[in-house]
Amino acid sequence: MMQGIWHAGLHVADIERSIVFYRDLLGLRLVHRQESRSPYISQLVGFDDAHLLVAQLALLNRPQPAASSHDIELVQYLSPRGSASPARRCDPGTAHLAFTVGDIDATYTRLCEHGVRFVGPPARITAGVNTGGATCYFLDPDDHTLELVQPPERQPLRTGRQENAGP
Repeated sequence: MMQGIWHAGLHVADIERSIVFYRDLLGLRLVHRQESRSPYISQLVGFDDAHLLVAQLALLNRPQPAASSHDIELVQYLSPRGSASPARRCDPGTAHLAFTVGDIDATYTRLCEHGVRFVGPPARITAGVNTGGATCYFLDPDDHTLELVQPPERQPLRTGRQENAGP
């Protein structure tokens, strides 16, 4: 049985560019950096002679204790070199990572001012368990889909299975 979430990993083309995005624009804290080139890394990722650059980042206000010291792990493969594969958010195998914010409109405006690409402006959630909140998708430098979620002010106690749940 699973006991917790350790981190979400994102494969990136340029780790320095991604660190700037997640640290400087999104406000995460850089926890650790390392270069990984060992037999266990090759075994883990399934590539002989794998050579990776890794950066671990954490939310500034992450709850303690947590399963690990970080929330997101950025990984750049030096070997083997990867290539970007165009994918749509609806394609199986794609994923997204959602961040909660207190003021989605202010966050959206600030990120737009820094050139962050959004799928659309914040949408008010009008159905499902998050009715009253707001949400929008945006893209990181490698086109990973990220989401901003402003939860509703109050969430009444929910019982039973909910249909048509929002994000």
